[in-house]
Amino acid sequence: MSLMSVLQHPVFTTSLDWLSSGLLHWSFWQMVVYLLVMTHITIASVTIFLHRHQAHRALDLHPSIAHFFRFWLWITTGMVTKEWAAVHRKHHAKCETVDDPHSPQIQGLHTIMWRGADLYKFAVANPETIEKFGHGTPDDWIENHIYSKYRWQGVGLMMVINLLLFGAYGGLIWAVQMVWIPITAAGIINGVGHFWGYRNYDCEDASRNILPFGFIIGGEELHNNHHTFATSAKLSSHWYEIDIGWFYICTLEMLGLAKVKKIIPKAKLGKVQLINEELVKTLITHRYEIMSRYSQTLKTAFNLEVQSMRTLAKDFTDKRQWLYKDEARLTPEQRERLSSLMAANPRLKMLIEMRRELSQIWARSSATREQLTSQLIQWCEKAELSNLQLLQSFSHKLKTYA
Repeated sequence: MSLMSVLQHPVFTTSLDWLSSGLLHWSFWQMVVYLLVMTHITIASVTIFLHRHQAHRALDLHPSIAHFFRFWLWITTGMVTKEWAAVHRKHHAKCETVDDPHSPQIQGLHTIMWRGADLYKFAVANPETIEKFGHGTPDDWIENHIYSKYRWQGVGLMMVINLLLFGAYGGLIWAVQMVWIPITAAGIINGVGHFWGYRNYDCEDASRNILPFGFIIGGEELHNNHHTFATSAKLSSHWYEIDIGWFYICTLEMLGLAKVKKIIPKAKLGKVQLINEELVKTLITHRYEIMSRYSQTLKTAFNLEVQSMRTLAKDFTDKRQWLYKDEARLTPEQRERLSSLMAANPRLKMLIEMRRELSQIWARSSATREQLTSQLIQWCEKAELSNLQLLQSFSHKLKTYA
């Protein structure tokens, strides 16, 4: 039999056809849709199961749904639940310190973006991290004898499935699946989510909301909201923020397959009331939002002062970079700039000092409720006796929290 006849034989041509397009013979765009659906299910598994359910216990999941997520993550990422939860809990416990497994504030944004997966592996290799932060995660037979023991066999199974379905294109699809979580979670969320974006709450760390629309990475883009209320099953806090992970959770809850335990508390404003222990309790609950509102007040005051003082307009044009930050996160140069600003403008000095005093009230965790009430009353009296209308208005708004 000649070479030409062998190449033209039906068995050979069928084999070549399978190698090029697999069993499904899908078009390019059909394979793109398949890839997007598969990676989105992986994102949903990470945010719902690993993050909100396992790491933070923000909701309960039906065993069947929880096991589906475990299986899916086994074949699409090879990640072990105990390890992921431990590293993430340590990140919250040691956030923005040298012990943080992945902080762009400490290690640099470039390092987190491009070496995020390596940093995760380094953290996992520390037995103390797993022992201290990995409690309460699955510890059954299938976890110990299959998912944890044969983690790479899972992603190997995914590769075989893709090759069978799509031939050579299946290898490319598999490769994208394998880098999807390292790029989106280890890079974008852990990196950009602590470096760029907007903040709804003035919490202690540098977390940011990357986008107001949290459906690209399952809602995880709303990172400042999450770091402020880590045990909330819902990551969105304003009407324009869309958390697709929360939509899936609500759907599961309607089907009886999930139970939400906690969400972000909503501040309600009512009539002006006297400061009492109940109001102090409410204000402590919403302290991060309150400090964020104060930053906006300071921003407004600065803009008003710029209009009346040429010195400010000329010498402090970079105020957006440092004026509204928590002072604990300022660099030495920024602290010097802040001192210069306070020396140049008594009204801004008063606002900045009042911010310090208000922040100190929240920080006094050892104080009794009566002491905190007394301190807040004194702060409001001082604010209302000042000649600053913005400060007076802020004090009155504090008394409307319900």
